[in-house]
Amino acid sequence: MRLAQDGGGIVVNADSMQVYRDLRILTARPDEADEAAVPHRLYGFRPAGEPYSVAAWLADISRLIEAARAGGPPLVITGGTGLYFKALLEGLSPVPEIPEAVRLHWRSEAATLDSGALHGILRERDPEMAAKLAPSDPQRIVRALEVIEATGRSLLEWQAVAGKPLLAAGEAELLYVCPPRETLYARCDARLDRMVAAGVLDEVRALRELALDPSLPAMRALGVRPFLAFLDGVLGWQAALTEAKTETRQYAKRQLTWARSNMMSWKTALAQ
Repeated sequence: MRLAQDGGGIVVNADSMQVYRDLRILTARPDEADEAAVPHRLYGFRPAGEPYSVAAWLADISRLIEAARAGGPPLVITGGTGLYFKALLEGLSPVPEIPEAVRLHWRSEAATLDSGALHGILRERDPEMAAKLAPSDPQRIVRALEVIEATGRSLLEWQAVAGKPLLAAGEAELLYVCPPRETLYARCDARLDRMVAAGVLDEVRALRELALDPSLPAMRALGVRPFLAFLDGVLGWQAALTEAKTETRQYAKRQLTWARSNMMSWKTALAQ
C-alpha cells in the first residue's frame, strides 16, 4: 500500500484465494478501509461457486498491464501464489482448452473415486506425470487426466512448451518479502486468532450453506476443511483451530521452499 501511495499506483492481487468474494476474512483480504485508502484490483470479484485459474488471472491482469503501459497508474502486484508470478514472468504453457464433456467426466469420476484410485488410473495412462504428483492431490490428478484424454499428450509435454511472458525482463522490480521462519509461523498463528475474532466461523457457515462442490478451488482455501469439520460436529473447536494453524504453517513452509527454487533472482527484503 505504501509503494502504491508513493507512486500513485494500484495494488493488484496475485493470490489465488483472495479473488473469492465469499472469503474476505479467511483469506485475509484487504479490508474496506484499505480499499478506500488505495485502489485495489482483482480482489473479491469472483463467487466461490466459480472456479478460477492462473490462465483466467493472466487474462484479467493483462488488461491492467496494458493500461499501465499506456500511461495509467503503475501496478504493485502482490500475493502468495507463486505460480501466478511464474506465469506472469515466464508465460503459461499452451495447453489446449479441455472439452466440457471431458471435464465433466473426470469431475464425476473425482466425486465417486478417492484420490488414490484416480492416481492409479493416471499411473496407467501417464506414468511420468503420475510420478510427479502426490496420490493425495486430486485437483492436479484430475487436471492431468483431462489433458491426456483431451489431447493425447501428457501434461508434462505441454508444460515443456514455453509460454509468452506478460512482463518483459527489466519491466518490473521483483521483491520477495521474507520474515525469519519462526516469526512467519508466529504470524500465521496470530492471523488465525484474528480471523476467529473477526467472525470467520460465520463466513465458513455461509460458505457451507451454498452447498458447493468440494472440489472447487475456494473449498480448498486454508481453514475451510477444519472449520467445516467443527461446524459439522466432526472436530472439537480446539482441534479445528489447531488443524487450521498447522495447515497454514505447512503451506508457509512450502512457499519458502518454492521461493528458494523459483525466486533466486528476486531482491529479498528480510521483514522484521
